[in-house]
Amino acid sequence: MQVSVETTSGLERKLTVQVPAERIENEVASRLKSLAGRVKIDGFRPGKVPLSVVKKRYDGQVRQEVVGEILQSTFQEAITQENLRPAGGPQIDTVDSAPGQGLEYCATFEVYPEIQLNDLGKVSFEKLVASVEEKDVDQMFERLRQQRANWEPVERAAKEKDQVVIDFEGSIDGKVFDGGKGSKIELVLGSKTMIEGFEDQLLEAGTGEHRTLNVKFPDEYHNQDLAGKDATFEVDVISVSEPALPEVDDEFAKSFGVDKGLDAFRDEVQKTMEKELDQAIKAKVKTAVMDALLEANKPDVPKALVEDEVTRLQEQTKEQMKESGTQAVGGDVDLPRSFFEEQAQKRVGLSLLIAAFAKSNSLQMDEEKVRSTIENLASSYEQPDQVIMAYNQNPSLMESVRGLVMEEQVVDSLLEQMDVTEKSTTFDAVMNPEHA
Repeated sequence: MQVSVETTSGLERKLTVQVPAERIENEVASRLKSLAGRVKIDGFRPGKVPLSVVKKRYDGQVRQEVVGEILQSTFQEAITQENLRPAGGPQIDTVDSAPGQGLEYCATFEVYPEIQLNDLGKVSFEKLVASVEEKDVDQMFERLRQQRANWEPVERAAKEKDQVVIDFEGSIDGKVFDGGKGSKIELVLGSKTMIEGFEDQLLEAGTGEHRTLNVKFPDEYHNQDLAGKDATFEVDVISVSEPALPEVDDEFAKSFGVDKGLDAFRDEVQKTMEKELDQAIKAKVKTAVMDALLEANKPDVPKALVEDEVTRLQEQTKEQMKESGTQAVGGDVDLPRSFFEEQAQKRVGLSLLIAAFAKSNSLQMDEEKVRSTIENLASSYEQPDQVIMAYNQNPSLMESVRGLVMEEQVVDSLLEQMDVTEKSTTFDAVMNPEHA
């Protein structure tokens, strides 16, 4: 077998493979002989069919199968021989195979980049430090009260944080568009549930009032047929209600499933907030460290891997929106691939850098951390033992956890190299940066 490799551009390689005729003919002859001993053909006893008859009838089919299998096996042999690591499947451009003449083909594919990591020792990094204070717990209880609010009808005009129940019909250039109608929709003014300008124009509206709203869909709106266009909504206000907040007492605690009283509920809320704060700080640290790693190295990224990641992100987002019941004016969500390209490029680049860092620093998977991570993930479910079992029995789930743990190990190792200082901040600044 003869093999030659050509670099066509960047990470793309063109592999030309020539397989001698003898290898193909020997395999074809062997299979035809085996077939002659078991094939059934009218006029011949089983096992007594002449090889010439078998060859005449089955040579083409057998040869096609042999050529296909040899193409696959020789491709693997060739990339091993040339020490190539394909990133994605090959494009077979040319296949030339005639009886007695051997096989020649060209395969084009991208390879994984060779990565030489740069040192992050001179990179400065500020690590946030925060704790949960009494005022933070108080603010959380206020949010919980909002969640348990009862809506009581009022006779006055609507103001921010009121709930209005509305019917609406949207049109563009006088034509009603798909998904532009809604009946008895509950809308809290100021919640920013609707597109910009919609809720503001319902302030001071009263029960039974009709209003005509003029709005513009954002340029980046998910439905490309509506993006950037001016629209008119005819809206009827069915009712206006204000929130009636519950008292913070033992009954309030019971409404959240805590029967041991308000103090116990407050302790539980604080512990949950501390856990969420810790997770948020770790996530910010991880993002900052990974950004620094990517900025310092900027690897070449195989297009095939980026395309695969775009598809995965696109499908994942659609599934999340479906599970959450997300609906928006304008019908079904259209998610262009271009929305995910930058994120996919970054994620693929980081995955390559993480693998390179782990290899160059001989990082071994921390199996104890894998176990504790699964237990932590399972702790939020009613039957954690069953969740743990599900992870242990599902290779795909286990691989995702092991990937997460390795990322954390890489972050910890990188932090040891970087110049890290601590910066004090607040719970609200970490958890609600826009509000803060």
